[in-house]
Amino acid sequence: MHILVTNDDGVTAPGLLALAQGLRRFGEVSVLAPDHDWSGGGHVKTLRRPLRVRRVRLADGSSALASDGAPSDCVALGVMGLLPHRVDLVVSGINPAANLGHDVTYSGTVTAVMESIIWGVPGVAVSLDGGDRDSMELDYEPAVTIAARVVEQVIERGLPKGVFLNVNVPGGPLATIKGVQPTCQGLRVYRDRLDKRIDPRGGDYYWIGGDRPTGVPKEGTDVGALASGYASVTPLRLDMTAHELLPMMREWEWQPQPGPQPLRHSANGH
Repeated sequence: MHILVTNDDGVTAPGLLALAQGLRRFGEVSVLAPDHDWSGGGHVKTLRRPLRVRRVRLADGSSALASDGAPSDCVALGVMGLLPHRVDLVVSGINPAANLGHDVTYSGTVTAVMESIIWGVPGVAVSLDGGDRDSMELDYEPAVTIAARVVEQVIERGLPKGVFLNVNVPGGPLATIKGVQPTCQGLRVYRDRLDKRIDPRGGDYYWIGGDRPTGVPKEGTDVGALASGYASVTPLRLDMTAHELLPMMREWEWQPQPGPQPLRHSANGH
């Protein structure tokens, strides 16, 4: 078993090292991650410049690769042949904040795993609901324990083609986590605001800021599971087709209508 570990917080992030260490018991672990923070970068493919990769040492002395590309670039590099052995599984994280609901479209942690699905490699994204605490102070071990259990299940049971798992773990000691719940995506509530400022040359520039997002803690969702003290595991796929709408759409009028007809004049000239 060859596992590729990546993240969106950068190759020196403590959550990445904790995850890599926790997965080594399953086989060979290769670390290939961005050389800087890509949080919120979404699903990126770098096409208009070359990608650079360099070897680095992690805090425990183990070797890793750092790229100047996005998390999804790192996965593409790894599965396309940069690594000497075929990748069997991609695990991304551990992100120091939850990725719930629509967060998955923004999150570099999750979109790294989306890239692995495109290449036919199963994947797991792991996030820790760290709240407002600094990522250097977080205890990642509970998330490592749950991530390892999820990975073990994936190795033993497999995943359907095109499906990946999005794992979110509550903050706090492992003993306080009530268990693991399979969930669907919940509703994330964003409170973003636009902050307009003036630069020293008099030009306008903007910050997108606001309060931390919240969510609707509906039972059976990722938001609801975390709110109730459970870790959530959400199976996701890239196929975003609204299949239930297709039968109705097949009844729509798709034939282009003729253009406006010229006005016809009556015999009396009107």
